[in-house]
Amino acid sequence: MHMVTLSFSDLSSWIDSRQSQGLYYFTREEALNALPTTEVALKQGLLRLVKKKRIARIHRGFFIIIPLEYANTEVLPAEWFINDLMNYVGQPYYVGLLSAAVLHGAAHQQPQQFHAVTTKPLREVQFKNLTIHFFVKKGFAITPVTQVKVQTGFIPVSTPEATALDLIRYARAIGGMDRVLTVLQELGEVMNASELVEVVRRDENLAYAQRMGWLLEKAGYSMLTQGLLQWINEKKPFSAKFEPSLPIRGAKKDSRWRLIINSELESDF
Repeated sequence: MHMVTLSFSDLSSWIDSRQSQGLYYFTREEALNALPTTEVALKQGLLRLVKKKRIARIHRGFFIIIPLEYANTEVLPAEWFINDLMNYVGQPYYVGLLSAAVLHGAAHQQPQQFHAVTTKPLREVQFKNLTIHFFVKKGFAITPVTQVKVQTGFIPVSTPEATALDLIRYARAIGGMDRVLTVLQELGEVMNASELVEVVRRDENLAYAQRMGWLLEKAGYSMLTQGLLQWINEKKPFSAKFEPSLPIRGAKKDSRWRLIINSELESDF
């Protein structure tokens, strides 16, 4: 039986047509189903397009399409294809931490990595100057998210208040409490006091809430912290370390937030 073999122009045209529909990705399975080809011929065609920097393989069986305006960087912004990638791997996610802060307007925080939060470990994506780091979160389902419009549609992003709490939760992975303070100085502008109380109430980690209140006051947003302080006082928590990994010898205690300040902070602002 004669198999119609794939011509290079067939594959290129199919990819062009996807891009013209606003689709900047495809999977190996989609290409095999859409085109008259064999696995071997498709592999050869894809390799040629990778060499020409028209496409890039981001994950096993998952490719992104590089438009002309991104030919120099050879990669797309992660927010253009993160939805499609996570659908492909079959895991729920939201854009979080520093990447969420940028989408909420903390413009000085351009991170070196794109941050996504999910429910099970996923290997970090690294390609050219793009890194997507996946954080695993036990309380994923209770995290409030909002839909943010990007070039290719809408993506789920943690709310400003949930973003702030995640920054504290994963502080060591993003550059420490200094970095968290710097981000909060901008993120605080779009945070809401009652939403903040709701987020920490759902999360139920008192130490994170105590650190949050102290940091927001330090960042100049004491107007956001009154309800938070009231909620913490009702819970009567023990004093918590500000920096969990550091010793407390000689540290001062902040009785208002029931926090042992065992670290000196420096903001980038």
